[in-house]
Amino acid sequence: MRFADIPWHEDAKQRLRNMIQTNRLPHALLISGPEGVGKMMMARAAAQYIHCENPTPDGDSCGTCPACLQHSTQNHIDTHYIFPLVKGKSSSPLCDDYMAEWRKFLLQTPYMDFKEWMNELDSPNSQPMIFVGESDSLIHKLNFTSHKARYKVVILWLPERLMEQTANKLLKLIEEPHDDVKFILVSNNDKAILPTIYSRTQRIELKRLPDHIISAHLAETYGIDPADANALAHSAEGSMNRALASVGMSKENQEFLNLFMLLMREAYQRDIKGLKDWATEISAMGREQELRFLSYCGRLIRENFIYNIGRPDLNYLNKSEAAFSKNFARFVNERNVQQIMEEINQACTDIAGNANAKIVLFDFAVRMILLLKA
Repeated sequence: MRFADIPWHEDAKQRLRNMIQTNRLPHALLISGPEGVGKMMMARAAAQYIHCENPTPDGDSCGTCPACLQHSTQNHIDTHYIFPLVKGKSSSPLCDDYMAEWRKFLLQTPYMDFKEWMNELDSPNSQPMIFVGESDSLIHKLNFTSHKARYKVVILWLPERLMEQTANKLLKLIEEPHDDVKFILVSNNDKAILPTIYSRTQRIELKRLPDHIISAHLAETYGIDPADANALAHSAEGSMNRALASVGMSKENQEFLNLFMLLMREAYQRDIKGLKDWATEISAMGREQELRFLSYCGRLIRENFIYNIGRPDLNYLNKSEAAFSKNFARFVNERNVQQIMEEINQACTDIAGNANAKIVLFDFAVRMILLLKA
């Protein structure tokens, strides 16, 4: 991974370059920020730059030397990865036992989708942690001198998931660092890191990705229509992982649009039986999908309200949504938009609280009859 491979975050890249070039990289660096913005990519690029045998004049790893080639397959002997695991056959599993899964994950999911890592471990409902045996294993490794490079680099993904005993053992390594060891911690939630660890790090914070960066990636990598890519990027709220997940759920989004259009048509026509059948169909989805559908409804209501302003540059609708909104938007206005959003939010709250989804959704649908006439 080279700095050139990472979209955006130019200030953070330059700060890292300066630290490495002037030999002022701290013994413990924390890269934090929202999930899906490229923090692990930045950590990997920094480690590769540290180890590169022929760095470029513009401050990047060459990508072709033996060290860079080893980094490209996550096989550099002086780079150590620590990451959360779940208990399986062992009560204190070690990362070394999962390196094949880890390398596959890094290759396929450079933006580090945590749910995908859980799927890779075949434990989607577990609570992964970094167990105490990992600190003992790392201490053993770091007692050896570097094999080829000046520094050994430890990249620790999600320090907020360190068990307290694990953190206490690692704390000593961070407080009394080896001269040839650099720690790079990568966190989605730095407020959850133990204060004793957090206070001993220097920090670089990455912000959310701009919509145009996500949109360009979707269009170039997946051949998505620019209008659809813009809509997906906007709904992703700065996370590449959310955008990529939306690409995978395009079939679900089309289904949601069809159900939203059906709701609005039948509410406008005051078709009570049709609304009852609609509520029955939605309630058969299951709670998580019901909540995703209601979230989708909320987004379309907001986008249709903005549509009335007459500023297409502020709208993030794909082509199918835009075609429907051309005629529907006039029904969402300043007289009813707040009440509609309140009804959607209340339905989400009730369903999340295990209320009867069929009753909640039918009540919501009937209320839409009055609100569309406002």
